[in-house]
Amino acid sequence: MNDQLLTKAVQEYINANLHADVNKIALAKSKFPGVSSAELAGQILSKKKSEKKLPSWFHTSGIYYPPALSIEQTSSEITASYKSKLAAGRSLIDLTGGFGVDAHYFAKQLDTVTHCEINTELSGIAAYNSRVLKSDNIHFKPVNGIAYLTETTKQYDTIYVDPARRAGSGKVFMLKDCTPDVNTHLDLLLQKSQRLMIKTAPLLDITAGLNELKQVSEIHIVSIKNECKELLWIIDHEFKGEPTIFSVSLNEKEKVFSFKKSESHVNPQYADEISDFKYLYEPDAALLKSGAFNLIGQTYNLTKLHPQTQLYVGHSVNHLFPGRIFEIQSILAAAELKKATDLTGNIIVRNYPAEPENLAKKYKIKPDHDQFLIFTKTAKEAYLIIKSKIIQHY
Repeated sequence: MNDQLLTKAVQEYINANLHADVNKIALAKSKFPGVSSAELAGQILSKKKSEKKLPSWFHTSGIYYPPALSIEQTSSEITASYKSKLAAGRSLIDLTGGFGVDAHYFAKQLDTVTHCEINTELSGIAAYNSRVLKSDNIHFKPVNGIAYLTETTKQYDTIYVDPARRAGSGKVFMLKDCTPDVNTHLDLLLQKSQRLMIKTAPLLDITAGLNELKQVSEIHIVSIKNECKELLWIIDHEFKGEPTIFSVSLNEKEKVFSFKKSESHVNPQYADEISDFKYLYEPDAALLKSGAFNLIGQTYNLTKLHPQTQLYVGHSVNHLFPGRIFEIQSILAAAELKKATDLTGNIIVRNYPAEPENLAKKYKIKPDHDQFLIFTKTAKEAYLIIKSKIIQHY
């Protein structure tokens, strides 16, 4: 850490230039002794990236920021707050602590938190910011978390680990492509804790994860504004049985849909005529990731459009539904598009042989805030376009 970045003059400069061109700042001569232009640009860029993702850090004076990549890789405050409620007991160790956002929220729920981070510089930054944020029950260790856990005699109620994508592995679909390799150390992790919580990227295949792990009691699929952010795997020391899957959307309201896989094997109902229904439902990304396509319809009293079209229709509005809800205004057959004029609306494509941008260009469709054109396919009526108005966002 460069303490000169924390002086009043430098902090005022950073705050005054949050909307400036950081490339120009990096190339210009620094105005401050002991502080390089690259350091100034780095602090500005990282703080700017924190504004929406980490508002508590952004609005607290004297925060020291790591390189922008660490901000991109860290949990958001919203997801950190959610996962903190999943920790069990009174003590927790975070084996891959990073910038310390998760540890900060775990510390609000538990008596003591140990933060391990192999990057000494990042560990120091997290420890400093913890003091600024007045989190006094976090103990920082600039070490490899697995090595520390192997050597210590301490037991923890909960162990938390966020394995990183192994260099050169590309998109990650399996835990073995991450480091630390949780599978290799699973026995150690279970010996040292009552509960193990693993955060993985949303691309990780749920079935593959269940095949790799053991004693999984819960899987939490977490999304924000229809974008899956992370999967949380809960492993309990003595658990035996079928895990519960939680689809969690964290927006203005938190919505949770939970089920066991054995409950999802239900027969769907398909709509004969969309015109018989008034509302169209589009599930949130976390709900779709869960794979409970048929159970969704049964739970919310909805009818599915097509076996490969994850859209549903209903006769009434249910605001508990995790996803978007549209009021159906009219329906066009695909052949009618050639004659249609002044088409307006945001384009959604589901099981339709065209891309949104190509449809917009071909039919000169103008965007709109509330109106939508849903290009899709039904079990009976083939390809069609549903003109609708949105009445519930995520």
